[in-house]
Amino acid sequence: MNNITKTSAEEAFLKTYKRNPENIEFTPYRICPLGAHSDHQLGKITGFALDKGIYIAYSAKQNGVIEIRSMQFPKRAQWHILSTPVKKQNDWADYLRGATITLASYYPLRIGLCAIIDGELPIGGLSSSAAVIITFLNALCKLNNIKLEPSKMIEIAKEAENNYVGVSCGKLDQSCEIYAKKDGLLYMDLKDDSYEIITTPKNMKPFEIIIFFSGIERSLSSSKFNMRVDECRSAAYALKAYANMDYGKFEETNLRDVSYEIYLKYKDNLPDNFRKRAEHWYTEFMRVEKGALAWRNGDIEEFGRLSFASGKSSIENWETGSPELIKLYEIMTKTKGIYGGRFSGAGFKGCVMALADPKFEDEILKNVEEEYLKAFPNLKGKYSAHICHPHDGVKL
Repeated sequence: MNNITKTSAEEAFLKTYKRNPENIEFTPYRICPLGAHSDHQLGKITGFALDKGIYIAYSAKQNGVIEIRSMQFPKRAQWHILSTPVKKQNDWADYLRGATITLASYYPLRIGLCAIIDGELPIGGLSSSAAVIITFLNALCKLNNIKLEPSKMIEIAKEAENNYVGVSCGKLDQSCEIYAKKDGLLYMDLKDDSYEIITTPKNMKPFEIIIFFSGIERSLSSSKFNMRVDECRSAAYALKAYANMDYGKFEETNLRDVSYEIYLKYKDNLPDNFRKRAEHWYTEFMRVEKGALAWRNGDIEEFGRLSFASGKSSIENWETGSPELIKLYEIMTKTKGIYGGRFSGAGFKGCVMALADPKFEDEILKNVEEEYLKAFPNLKGKYSAHICHPHDGVKL
């Protein structure tokens, strides 16, 4: 853990409440080198938790009040665990209101908390929303003597984003932040939630993770994320109809229900947007399977090539990426020492991630910054780069 951020959360708590916090919890950020935009259609994913993340310094409030402040936002939020606003308030704390309501629907809550939340990296692309929810849930569970199994924590965190905040996410983010291990690659099938940690072979070339922030943050719920999910479902629904397959509710329809052979047979009947989203999903499924094999074989260069291909498909078929992110991606593909990389997260603003050879670190940082700021000089002082490493998932 990073003691600087931990200390800043503790110091902010002490300054605010004139006493030390009773507890501190930490949840790592995550990256998904392969498997992007596929979990909500029950695809396969890969992922790492990072050695940077979200901290919460907190103490119990016996009267059931939740009183919480984020060091990334100016406004403090407050509500009672038994009377949380049923509609979102359109601020940063909606993720936590949703988490409170969802947890309370499964378990009785009595004790609230006063807390300070702090994040180590800029917002956008590392699943800070899921990390904030899990960190908060971990604290609230501890105070109320609730012990959640990892799968239940993932379910509650996802439900909070889906039903309260209104983001149609899958389980990728939460799963990476909980199941990941620092000595291997998380490989997970969202059809049945089975997963394994593919141990990083000792003969694999060394790597580190570099996060390049574009300098532009984004709000996932106000992006085109939900539209992309609906386009995937629409493609699956149409393909089932063309193939005379049984189909039920739209919201329960997934591309995983439809074979690749059926897609190839009827893809030209689909509207362009539906076809492009499906093309990304099916090819990403294949890239994940090839990537898992490459990792087992210790071939990080092949794994990196697949991650670059994933980024290309995200631009061309998923049609995501701001001009800033696309530029960062293009620079990465031409930078010596970077095995591979892609947008991190939804890919509308935020950041990109790279798997890099540590011996080229200085050259990589210098080249990417120079080329990026040459294209976007107005983002000087906002753009940033951060060296990260794999980390164990959160301890519940």
